[in-house]
Amino acid sequence: MPLATIAPLAAAADEIPAPLREPVARYACLSCHGMVRKQVGPGFAQIAARYRNDPEAPARLADKLRDGSVGAWGRVIMPRQPHMSLDESRRLAQWVLSQPSPP
Repeated sequence: MPLATIAPLAAAADEIPAPLREPVARYACLSCHGMVRKQVGPGFAQIAARYRNDPEAPARLADKLRDGSVGAWGRVIMPRQPHMSLDESRRLAQWVLSQPSPP
């Protein structure tokens, strides 16, 4: 992997709470999502901004993390993560939804 690719991933990992770093790395979340802006899929801050006032968002997002989805952000496919536990998906969803709005 080129150094230009590794540096932003390392910086983004510093923003992730320690208990979530391992699942974020295992499921390669930062391969498609930036902390703020779109890479392949939307940035975590963009996801949080879209669903900020939706009380059902944590459960729906947790389901999307495990089951995958397509169409919520255009034609981009969110691959399913069948080995992700319900607890992991809930913790990751809560963290993503806690991100501040993009600048």
